[in-house]
Amino acid sequence: MNAYYTKLPAVLLLADGTVFYGKAAGKIGTTTGEICFNTGMTGYQEVFTDPSYFGQIMVTTNTHIGNYGINENESESESIKIAGLVCKNFNIPFSRKQADQSIQDYFQDEHIVGISDVDTREIVRHIRDKGAMNAIISSEILDIEELKQKLSEVPSMDGLELSSLVSTTEPYFVGDENAAAKVAVLDLGVKKNILRNFAERGVYAKVFPAKTSFKEMEKWQPNGYFISNGPGDPAAMPYAIDTVKEILAADKPLFGICLGHQLLAQANGIGTIKMFNGHRGLNHPVKNIIKDHCEVTSQNHGFGVIADEVKKSDKVEITHINLNDQSIEGIRVKGKKAFSVQYHPESSPGPHDSRYLFDDFVAML
Repeated sequence: MNAYYTKLPAVLLLADGTVFYGKAAGKIGTTTGEICFNTGMTGYQEVFTDPSYFGQIMVTTNTHIGNYGINENESESESIKIAGLVCKNFNIPFSRKQADQSIQDYFQDEHIVGISDVDTREIVRHIRDKGAMNAIISSEILDIEELKQKLSEVPSMDGLELSSLVSTTEPYFVGDENAAAKVAVLDLGVKKNILRNFAERGVYAKVFPAKTSFKEMEKWQPNGYFISNGPGDPAAMPYAIDTVKEILAADKPLFGICLGHQLLAQANGIGTIKMFNGHRGLNHPVKNIIKDHCEVTSQNHGFGVIADEVKKSDKVEITHINLNDQSIEGIRVKGKKAFSVQYHPESSPGPHDSRYLFDDFVAML
């Protein structure tokens, strides 16, 4: 733990020219990405390690970040995936006996740059009103003109293919090899807890790299396919869209979460769109219109399916809607054993309101 780092000045510059001054958090350096905010009051480590956040600078709306430390068993992937952190209080001393290290040591080990002691309320209100945009954090360069030049070179998230950068490079297995059901997981940035939910339900999963063909996965003879969450623009992933189309054409059971939901829509001729502000938090109300009940859900997405195109489609039907903005949160393909949701049923905000989706998929197998 090195308190010295927290005393150095740092600056946050947004693409529209707005500047915030604060203190350095984590590694001393410079980082860029698309700025977004998460409203969750807990679970910061899970957020940091969620591959869906790859390439994004995260603003946390909860005041204290780091106060319960870091526990290596609570990571959703093998490393931190956010591009940088913006928070109010970067709490280096931690209170939890089960924690392995402080957030400062964690960020230094993982080379993550952050900024603290800024007005996160003001930043969130600004992003909410102006929309998602690129940003740069630096604790080594404080010259605004130099930062503007660096920021101008950062590509927009719109049109970026990122899943292949966070996916596994080699196939691996999760669960009991003697299990009754086998599921092929297309890893576009899968979270560990999704795989854990499959294993708990007696599923043996083989996790494949993002660009694995349907033909290659089919050699394993799985009972069904899972299309994972992940970062980037689904429209920039023709390889994955084609794979989903082939799974549907072969009439195989299919379940998609988040990015997997968007790809299932794309495979059925339904477009996706970059949202003005994404959904990121632990308390988003979603209505299951098939079962007529509400779920409190965990969400993390900056892209969504185009609602009007879903409603006009003769290939899919709507299963879930967001009660805040009426966006499409779930679909199923007519005449197929294929469905998807935009939110994260493996997370525990409800605490387990949406876990039935895993049961529904396993029953299909």
